[in-house]
Amino acid sequence: MNTDLTQEQIECYRENGFIVIEDFLNEEELNHWRKVVTEAVDKRKGRALPDRDEVEEDADRTFVDKVFDQLINLWQDNEEIKNIMHDERLGKMAAQLAGVDGVRIWHDQALFKQPWGNPSTLHTDTPYWSFHNHEALSIWVALDDATLQNGCLYFLPGSHKVTHFEPAGFSSDMDELFKKYPELKKYTAVPAAMKAGSCSFHCGLTVHGANANMTPNPRRAMTCAYMPEGSVFNGLRNILTKSQFEKLEKGDLLADDNQNPLLYSKNLDRKNV
Repeated sequence: MNTDLTQEQIECYRENGFIVIEDFLNEEELNHWRKVVTEAVDKRKGRALPDRDEVEEDADRTFVDKVFDQLINLWQDNEEIKNIMHDERLGKMAAQLAGVDGVRIWHDQALFKQPWGNPSTLHTDTPYWSFHNHEALSIWVALDDATLQNGCLYFLPGSHKVTHFEPAGFSSDMDELFKKYPELKKYTAVPAAMKAGSCSFHCGLTVHGANANMTPNPRRAMTCAYMPEGSVFNGLRNILTKSQFEKLEKGDLLADDNQNPLLYSKNLDRKNV
């Protein structure tokens, strides 16, 4: 994996709220990721999470289901996915970009946009999660070429400096986000087309979306969201299990290693985690 970041890349990410890294995986790694992720998705048989069919979030599930196949926390019931997602190098990259001391996995997520799949409207991520942290971020790894024709990501550069933690945009109404942030209408969306094996990182408050898949082939991606170490519960269930959710009160530290393993901390020896 191409995991070494330059200072220029870090500064670019912090200024724009996203960055694309070409050739993140070599050919052998890409083939392994494709095989493992596809097998894990097939074994789930459409079940969104290990413990339930749908995610509890403030979003239009009917709309979401027509945009892509969304399979979350594959690492929890697939050992090969766990080996991929628990690579400390991924956590170190996320921490360096975000400027934090450590990160936990919030959730992994396979996103397969099927042929002729609907577009995803412009939205932000963090408002739907069970914590609010400006430095939360995600990696998005292209398992197929992500093109203008099959639904590559688009970003609004710098929008993470404008948005906040109120849910916005993840519905069938393209204009919903601009009702909350009218100033963003002046921004220009930038496409993040990338070849298979490349990746992007984006801040959870960066506005992004993807067009429809206008091809007869799927556009597959594997992603992982990272929670900065020290984040606290905000009252939303999202991907938490029922028992975990019921034990938490607002303000509680989210540090359950079974649910959100510590992936990287510059203050700890990884062998002792």
